[in-house]
Amino acid sequence: MTDFRTLLVPTDFGRSSDAALEIAIDLASKYGAALDVVHVYEFPSYAYMPTAPPLVNAVEEAAHTQFDRAMLRVVARKRDAKGFLREGVPWQQILAVQEEVGADLIVMGTHGRRGVSRTLIGSVAEKVVRMSPVPVLTVHAQRYS
Repeated sequence: MTDFRTLLVPTDFGRSSDAALEIAIDLASKYGAALDVVHVYEFPSYAYMPTAPPLVNAVEEAAHTQFDRAMLRVVARKRDAKGFLREGVPWQQILAVQEEVGADLIVMGTHGRRGVSRTLIGSVAEKVVRMSPVPVLTVHAQRYS
């Protein structure tokens, strides 16, 4: 079996991300691996609505606040965990951080949407699974609640 050295956990602060984080903390402890957490926020972009500075500031501030809270909880259990807060397209930034830190496993939550809702909303987890050069463990919140 592979010994994982660096685990990357993308979070959107939802239940499935929390479940994935719990599993990743356990795996990191078992393997003595590093744990990195990433949150990616994205600004809505519409041709008829330019992104206004107040909106940008509000989104950035909310992302920083939520991420700081999440990292406090993570560091309480895994003292050497590192956090990355990025702006951009989530699946692209997750893979960029994976490459940057050399993660050999991505552990991420998935909402498990199917059909039209997945088609309309898209799936960050699906894109990461398809594009990742390393294994991706996906976690459904309802199975680990």
